[in-house]
Amino acid sequence: MSRNRKSGTVTIIPNLSIIDIAEEGKGVGKADELVVFVDKAVPGDVVDVRLVKKKKNFAEAVIENLQKGSELRTDPFCQHFGTCGGCKWQHMGYDAQLQFKHKNVEAALQRLAKIDTSAMEPILGSAENKYYRNKLEYTFSNKRWLNKTDMATPEDGDVALEMNALGFHVPLRFDKILDIDHCYLQADPSNNLRNQVRAYALEHGLTFYDLRNHEGNLRNLIIRTSSTGEVMVVVVFAYVEQEQIDGLMGYLKSNFPEITSLLYILNQKKNDTIFDQEVLTYAGRDHIFEEMNGLKFKIGAKSFYQTNSNQAHELYKITKEFAGFSGDELVYDLYTGAGTIANFVARSVKQVVGVEYVPTAIEDAKFNSKLNGIENTIFYAGDMKDILTRDFIAEHGKPDVVITDPPRAGMHADVVERLLEMEAEKIVYVSCNAATQARDLALLKEKYEVTRIKPVDMFPHTQHVENVVLLTFRGAPELSEAPEATV
Repeated sequence: MSRNRKSGTVTIIPNLSIIDIAEEGKGVGKADELVVFVDKAVPGDVVDVRLVKKKKNFAEAVIENLQKGSELRTDPFCQHFGTCGGCKWQHMGYDAQLQFKHKNVEAALQRLAKIDTSAMEPILGSAENKYYRNKLEYTFSNKRWLNKTDMATPEDGDVALEMNALGFHVPLRFDKILDIDHCYLQADPSNNLRNQVRAYALEHGLTFYDLRNHEGNLRNLIIRTSSTGEVMVVVVFAYVEQEQIDGLMGYLKSNFPEITSLLYILNQKKNDTIFDQEVLTYAGRDHIFEEMNGLKFKIGAKSFYQTNSNQAHELYKITKEFAGFSGDELVYDLYTGAGTIANFVARSVKQVVGVEYVPTAIEDAKFNSKLNGIENTIFYAGDMKDILTRDFIAEHGKPDVVITDPPRAGMHADVVERLLEMEAEKIVYVSCNAATQARDLALLKEKYEVTRIKPVDMFPHTQHVENVVLLTFRGAPELSEAPEATV
C-alpha cells in the first residue's frame, strides 16, 4: 500500500485497486491488511479514496479521484443515481452485474455451507433491466433532501430547510426524502401519476407529512401495475379532511381513466405499515389482476406478488423444473404468500398444502385457486414453526416434495428440524438471501444432498439476487459400528 497521507483528520489512500464487489454493492480493495469497502467503486478501478469509517480490520471509503476506470464501468442512466438508495449498480454493465451476483451466491454457499458448487448453473438474467417493477411506494415529506445544486443556488439568499418532496428515502436518513423526477423502475403511467399528484398537492395546499413530528395531510403513494394493463393507485393520508381527500381522488379519477383501482387509506400511526389499516375504495375495483402461464391472480393493496412479473414466471418455471413432478405428488408449499407458486404447480401434482404467516395472503391464495378452478390446494395461516407440527404432517400426509420460499431471514431452526424429520424426497429452496439460505442448507446437509443450483436475477442494477436449490434426500448418515469389547 502506498503511504497514507493525512490532511487534518482526513485519511487518503492513493492508487487503491478495486478487486471485488461486496454483497451490499460496494467495491472492495486491500491496503496492506486493511479491507476497504468503497462506495460506487467497480472491480478494475484504480482510485484514490478517503476513509469515512475505520475499524480494526476494515474501513469504509468514498472515491476522491478515479485514477483509472474499470472496463466494467458504464455511465449511470438515472439522474438520481448516487443519492437514491436504489439501483446502486447502475455504474456497472449488466453482464458484469450478473457475473458478480453469480459469484456472490457461489461464495456464500461454499463459505457458509461448504457446498460443492461445481455444477452450479449460470445465472438467469432479466430480459428487462429497466421498468421491470410492478409496484413502487413513494413517501411524502416536508423535508426534502438538498443536493449540491440546491445548496449552491439558494432561493432569496437562504436555503429553505423545509421543502416538500415525493420520492424515496435517502439511505440512513429516515426523515429525508429524495424528490424523484423520473424513476426507471416502473413503466408508464407511474412517473406521470407521481408527478401530477405532487403538482396537485402543491397547487391546492395539501401539506406533506413531517416524519419527525407526525403532522401533515399526505403520507404515501403506492402504484401497482400489471401485465394485463391494469393500474392500482393507493394514496395514504394522515391528518386530512374528507373534502381534501375527495379533491385529490376526484382529480386522479378524472385525469387518469386508465386507473382500474383507486384506493385510499387513513393512517395516523407513527409507522408506514398499512397491513393493519382499512383500505377504502374511491373508484373502480379494490383489486387488479395479474396473469401468468394462463393463470389469473388477484392483487389487492396489501397483497404480496413478486415485483418483477416476467422474471417471476421464469423463477417459478425453474422451481417446477427442479421439482420434476410426475403428477401424483403431495407438495408442501411453505411461505406460500398469495399462493402463486402453489397454484402455478397445482395442475402438475396430486395436492398442494400451502402455509403462510399473513392471514390476508392466505385469503388471496384461496381466492386465486377458486378463480382458476383449482381444487387440489389447501391453505393455512399461522407461524410456520407452530403450524408445521408432527400432528399437522400426520393429518395431511408426508410430502413428496417441499417447496420453501422464506423471507430474507431464512427459515426458523424449528422449521429446518421439521424438514429433517419429514424426510421428503425433494426440497426446492427458493431464497432472496444466499447467506441465510446457506445457513439452512448447512443444517439440511445432515440428510440431503444439493444436486442443482440456479441463481435468478429479479432486480437488475441492485446487489439482490434470488437462488433456487434442489436438495435430494439421501438418508441419515450411517453410524459406524462400535468395535467389539476386548477382555
